[in-house]
Amino acid sequence: MSFFKNRTVIGVICIILSLVICFAVTPLFNKSMSQKVEIVRVVKDIHIGDEITKDMVRTVEVGGYNLPEGVVKDTSTVIGRFASADMVPGDYIIGSKIADAPAAENAYLYNLNGEKQAISVTVKAFANGLSGKLMSGDIVSVIAPDYKKQGVTVIPAELQYVEVIAVTANSGYDANTGEQAEDEDRELPGTVTLLVSPEQSQVLAELEADGKLHLSLVYRGTKENAGKFIEAQDELLAELYAPEEEETEDGEGADTEAGAEDAESVQEDTEKAEKETEKAGDTENTEGAGETPASEDGEE
Repeated sequence: MSFFKNRTVIGVICIILSLVICFAVTPLFNKSMSQKVEIVRVVKDIHIGDEITKDMVRTVEVGGYNLPEGVVKDTSTVIGRFASADMVPGDYIIGSKIADAPAAENAYLYNLNGEKQAISVTVKAFANGLSGKLMSGDIVSVIAPDYKKQGVTVIPAELQYVEVIAVTANSGYDANTGEQAEDEDRELPGTVTLLVSPEQSQVLAELEADGKLHLSLVYRGTKENAGKFIEAQDELLAELYAPEEEETEDGEGADTEAGAEDAESVQEDTEKAEKETEKAGDTENTEGAGETPASEDGEE
């Protein structure tokens, strides 16, 4: 113990420790601080649900010290995936901010390809939406009571078979995506979102404005069989909304031919009438010429 009480010894030990810190520990620390790594950084605004493209991100070199855990270091890991949180230029991308598919609440909207549209109709009464039993992929018919104020209840030809893509509660949560916690009270559906053509969307908008429509379940099952119903509906729509130009051209052609035939018939009748008139005139002239000599003889 007397050895450590010697001030000279303590001073030497302190000098040795300081040298170790200066020439061993500090360089290692500085090296770790100055070590560079490549990470993926955001260069454009990315909103939740957006698909991440090549022009939205860039690989940059930064210090490796104190980087967030799970930071993405390769662009191939993020390109083609979907943002699960909003990001702004300069943000690092970490694994929790990206997903393989869009958020469940709007995943079905990313399947639209421009040929069809998504439109929501209000479920004004619990029974109107099949008592909350509808699911994505169901095929339904839209029933219109007092259709166009005609006093009859019909299924419009445009809405015989329509696909359901979402059932949404009044709070905005989709009842068919499992977003609500199991311990929460299940909310009743407020709207049903349907996948329709532009022609069908117009009819649905009219029914929504009238406030009268009812949904009936036609089919629930495999996607292949559901597609058969949609194909049948598309064929019917093609017949109902056939291009008017062809019909017009055909109609004009038929009218032209009919007009030409009528004109020829009128011309023939006119020629016949003229010939009959000429014959009648010749007959009168002949009779007149025969009667004149007889008259003269009588006078003589």
